[in-house]
Amino acid sequence: MFRSHTCGELRNSHINKKVTLSGWVQKTRDKGFMIWVDLRDRYGITQLIFDEERSSKALMEQAKTLGREFVVQITGTVIERTSKNPNLPTGDIEILVSELIVLNKALTPPFTIEDDTDGGEELRMKYRYLDIRRNPVKNNLIFRHKVTQLVRNYLSSEGFIEVETPYLIKSTPEGARDFVVPSRMNEGQFYALPQSPQTFKQLLMIAGLDKYFQIVKCFRDEDLRADRQPEFTQIDCEMAFVEQEDILNAFEGLTRHLLKEVKSVEVDEFPRMTFDEAMQRYGNDKPDIRFGMEFGELNEVAQHKEFNVFNKAELVVGIAVPEGNSYSRKDIDKLTDWVKRPQVGALGMVYVRCNEDGTYKSSVDKFYDQNDLAKWAEATNAKVGDLICVLSGETNKVRTQLSALRMELANRLGLRNPNEFAPLWIVDFPLLEWDEETERYHAMHHPFTSPKPGQLELLKTNPEDVKANAYDLVLNGNEIGGGSIRIHDKKTQALMFDYLGFTPEEAKAQFGFLMNAFEYGAPPHGGLAFGLDRLVAILGGQETIRDFIAFPKNNSGRDVMIDAPSPIDDAQLEELGLKLNLKS
Repeated sequence: MFRSHTCGELRNSHINKKVTLSGWVQKTRDKGFMIWVDLRDRYGITQLIFDEERSSKALMEQAKTLGREFVVQITGTVIERTSKNPNLPTGDIEILVSELIVLNKALTPPFTIEDDTDGGEELRMKYRYLDIRRNPVKNNLIFRHKVTQLVRNYLSSEGFIEVETPYLIKSTPEGARDFVVPSRMNEGQFYALPQSPQTFKQLLMIAGLDKYFQIVKCFRDEDLRADRQPEFTQIDCEMAFVEQEDILNAFEGLTRHLLKEVKSVEVDEFPRMTFDEAMQRYGNDKPDIRFGMEFGELNEVAQHKEFNVFNKAELVVGIAVPEGNSYSRKDIDKLTDWVKRPQVGALGMVYVRCNEDGTYKSSVDKFYDQNDLAKWAEATNAKVGDLICVLSGETNKVRTQLSALRMELANRLGLRNPNEFAPLWIVDFPLLEWDEETERYHAMHHPFTSPKPGQLELLKTNPEDVKANAYDLVLNGNEIGGGSIRIHDKKTQALMFDYLGFTPEEAKAQFGFLMNAFEYGAPPHGGLAFGLDRLVAILGGQETIRDFIAFPKNNSGRDVMIDAPSPIDDAQLEELGLKLNLKS
């Protein structure tokens, strides 16, 4: 028996009990005549003690050889600790060791295995198995497990059936780039790793499994950010014989359950906002509604003077920064430089101070009088003591720029409380979006999303006006889930492929299996997929999903621990029918 107890469970009630523990040496303190060792496992830390009066000389000498992260097994007696540690659950006791076995020695780790480590992110990712020994990472993974089990149990209790779908599927031209896998047995042909189980879950609805879910790995070969990984996990769900309202109600229930069980937070309201409204009020389709700073459009009150920057702009729009009038001119100049960074792309920023005496002072006083600026304050809901920040330009670009500024200011002002949760449904997305590069429409979500009822005919005349029967669930400014009511008949699906630029032959080659299935009685159906990584991160009070993934990739999509991706040898390429000149 390697252990009778864990390193986190012994208390005063165990005093005088003989125990066996196993774990890693956290640190040692050698006073010569007395040695203390902190022994750690995933459950906690227990202090061990060796002393000259009660321990043999051989045992003392053996204890002196222990290094950090040695794996050891000890047997000893639980005694009361002389100097108690109130910060440790085991801080009232220690183990007087009578037997010590070194199970495995360890090199000195490249960074300290402490909550506040001295290791940089890249180094810790290279030695991720050591990083996971630290409480913050270990606890994140345990937290992820808890959330995952809550999801699985809740959906099962609601009648959902968990079904696994294939990982080796067919590549499709829509969406992000696929990761492709060559087939040795079918030379020159390739599988793709799924970006989602979309078509399979639709087939399961046709098969009669009217409530499906799966906690599933998905893969997208796309540019990475802090909240993106090439492989990620979805809570993938589909339901038959449902309308949009049924889907929204079902997954409001799951979200309420998670917030209550994980955070002890009761959420009553799940407000709804159209895509167009979200873009107009917040500049993006996943707004954080925990704070204000809503956009105020200023075209009518700012384009009547001689300020040509505004007169030439498609949109002039501003936000009121709470108590921002306290900012110095240097602070405002730094904000202006911030929006002019390439990552944001604004050409400049106009500001207005809302003074305590009710007057206004702006960077464009030459062109606008007090009455004009008062109208700006009214449009942005600015109060005395606030600062109005104004951007202008092409509508979509300037909304994106001001949205970035709004979020940056909210972070600086501490308005994004991680313990406050504000869910929001975004509905009525455009069905299609125009791609300048390919000069054709693409599905904003995917080609299986149905248009809103009664709007199918608009595809012929005003395709940009057609709204999708789609919805996203936003939590604290992050999209945590999205889905749609699907097309469920062959004729409508064929029309959609046609509007997306597929020839009948291409549609059949790519999706003929689904079109054929529609002819055998496809029920109305729809679904939603949560991003598990992102959901867990937000519930854990963070927004970087990498901290909640056991073995994540870095920002270049590399696993620096195992050094992947990596080249493969010529013999393997030859076997796969990939005759590449690697030297070129």
